[in-house]
Amino acid sequence: MGSFNPFTIGHDSIVRRVLPLFDRLVIGVVGDNVHKPDMPAAVERMEAIRRLYGDEDRIEVKSYHGLAMDFAKAEGALYIIKGVRSVSDFEYEQWQADFNRRLGGIETILLYTEPELSSVSSSALRELQHFGVDISPFLPKKENQ
Repeated sequence: MGSFNPFTIGHDSIVRRVLPLFDRLVIGVVGDNVHKPDMPAAVERMEAIRRLYGDEDRIEVKSYHGLAMDFAKAEGALYIIKGVRSVSDFEYEQWQADFNRRLGGIETILLYTEPELSSVSSSALRELQHFGVDISPFLPKKENQ
């Protein structure tokens, strides 16, 4: 679950590594956010992810508003999967996981980022793009292209 603005090779790595563990994977895309008015519409971000995984029937892409744990419960999920790049990511995800478990009964599984992808973040890519840098090497490509 995330804003996926943009959906990176790091996100793709997490999806591909976790998919063998589950029968169904729902990628929850945070709906339009008033705190981030420059973010592309949720429908645009969702379409990009759907195109990437269009051949994989176990993956669904849906938008949500509100708490991730409420979305997970509404989807019948038992787990929320999150990627972690650094100690600061871990600390942030740790307190979220605690609330998801205590308040929502949803377990969080943290999957460590592959070392070569640890610097890839949507925020960094947006900044690079703002300065005219081609970010396409950091965006996933459909495997059969």
